[in-house]
Amino acid sequence: MTPTDLEIGAFSDDPPWIVDPAAMPWRRSVPTVRSVVRRQLPGLVRPRRVPPPGRLVVVVFHLGRALLGWMVVERRSGDRSRSRAGLSRRMRIAIEELGPTFIKLAQIISSGEGLFPDELVGEFKRCRDRVPAEPFAEVRRVIEQDLGAPLDSVFAWIDTTPLAAASIAQVHAARLHTGEDVVVKVQRPIVGQVVLRDLQVMAWLAPFLVGRIPVAALANPPALVELFAETITEELDFRAEADNMLDVARSFAALGQRGYVIPRPHPTLVTRRVLVMERLDGFAFDDVVGMHAAGLDTEAIVRTGMIGFMEGCMLHGIFHGDLHGGNLFVLPDGRTALLDFGITGRLTDARRRAFLRLLLTASINDVKGQLAALRDLGALPPDTDLDAVVVDLGLDRAPLDPTKMSPDELIGEIQKVVKALLAYGASMPKELMLFVKNLVFLDGAIARLAPDLDLFAEITQISMYFATTHGETIAADIGVDPRTVDLDLSGVKATFGVDPDETTTLTYRDLQARRQLIRERFRKRGADVP
Repeated sequence: MTPTDLEIGAFSDDPPWIVDPAAMPWRRSVPTVRSVVRRQLPGLVRPRRVPPPGRLVVVVFHLGRALLGWMVVERRSGDRSRSRAGLSRRMRIAIEELGPTFIKLAQIISSGEGLFPDELVGEFKRCRDRVPAEPFAEVRRVIEQDLGAPLDSVFAWIDTTPLAAASIAQVHAARLHTGEDVVVKVQRPIVGQVVLRDLQVMAWLAPFLVGRIPVAALANPPALVELFAETITEELDFRAEADNMLDVARSFAALGQRGYVIPRPHPTLVTRRVLVMERLDGFAFDDVVGMHAAGLDTEAIVRTGMIGFMEGCMLHGIFHGDLHGGNLFVLPDGRTALLDFGITGRLTDARRRAFLRLLLTASINDVKGQLAALRDLGALPPDTDLDAVVVDLGLDRAPLDPTKMSPDELIGEIQKVVKALLAYGASMPKELMLFVKNLVFLDGAIARLAPDLDLFAEITQISMYFATTHGETIAADIGVDPRTVDLDLSGVKATFGVDPDETTTLTYRDLQARRQLIRERFRKRGADVP
């Protein structure tokens, strides 16, 4: 028989229990949990006159030692590549020593391939799965305190070696006395206190970085601290995470999107620091060989990933906010299992409609419409002169091909755009940051799972899917029926730096070759610069 809860959620076909949201007592506290987080946030990111002095000294010591070592050794070598690699390695070591909050920040940066230097991303990826695990005695103590019962009375068996250990929590395989195989997510004992203390230090340090280093000038450190604080504080209560699981599963079911599977949270075994959920097994997301051997269509898996992510965001205003290889895997039937819902994007209706307009205007090359959508998302101030932005960013002229530009020319163009954006007060609201970060991950997923996918044909297919499947809904939401407009990919092609008239196809392998050419030019230039 088909499980009855598939009507309300994108769950597995073989349930360990049936989800009935009304019968889950832990859900009653979730609105209060979210309300408290929202009220506390302004105080957490407001720079204090004096931050926690002991922690400040520790942070400055570790980061300062990393920077000093780099300045004395790698920077003086004159080799730009060695310098970047050395700084990235030293920063990663310092961050691991500083603990959960900084490790979480590194993990977020590690999913920003293409947004951050390759050396930094590569080093920070090591923070994903090399976080030392808590001793099992501590894990037992947290479980027993939160569940209010001896460990052996809840679980028939639990593996003392974790399946994975991350910055906020670690997960253990277990089996309930009723026979169900489960996964137990357990928060590190004092991580809540450490995070709050570290946020105070970050908030105090951030204003001193404004304008002092190029990256800080672009990133706006105080705004980044605020974004990071909003993100990490959501992860400190697993009841909210379990509720996110139900909401995302409900969204996929309502959309008829069955390409994703969400593990079921347990009806009662969910607390602030413990989350028991259904165990799912499958292929690691980068196990292309294994998936092909099992006869799975990896191009279809990527396509489903793109469509499902965009549907949830633009039609229901909710999406998984932290896609990376450790948070999803592929089931033997080709569906993708999503894990770890501590970071979940939730959009107001106004911002959801802005995302829809951004998608539609991009598909018809309406540049001003895209800027208006970004403004409504909070990326530009409400009174921004959009016509002036078009001119200042050069969006009214033919696209430049970065592979035909010298490094100095390309740097000049980037600096010009950055300067113009900063002058307009551009920022990165949380939802847009999560959306872009997920797109960066999916970009990398295409590289691994479908390198010969024709990107322009795929964009066309996805646009047609939205028009035919959700055309009526989109028309009601934003007043434009996507079924009545003509697709124009010239703007999309311009973002890849190719000639819209001459380029009809572009595989991801082609795109990677273009990116590699640009990297090589910069490396050659850097080798000649002291």
